[in-house]
Amino acid sequence: MPDDFDANALDDVIHGKLRLAVMAFLSATRDASFTEIKTRTGASDGNLSVHLRKLEEAGYVAIEKSFVDRKPQTRASLTKTGRAAWIAYLDQLKNLIQP
Repeated sequence: MPDDFDANALDDVIHGKLRLAVMAFLSATRDASFTEIKTRTGASDGNLSVHLRKLEEAGYVAIEKSFVDRKPQTRASLTKTGRAAWIAYLDQLKNLIQP
């Protein structure tokens, strides 16, 4: 194991299974609707709402609420801070697996 890997350095906000899936999905797209994220992650409405809120509170995800054809729509995107945190998280994982 590399000397510079510290499991405690992994970002706990990202490291949760659903939050990790959300971050991975959003990192590959400009933004996504709540329904798209829900479908891709297999999360329930309530569970996804809680985890998106946690990512938003950390400043990693921006949430935009609007109406489309008189129906409420929630969209999420990674913030600049979120993208930096995602890259740092991936770098920490690389440190774990690279000799």
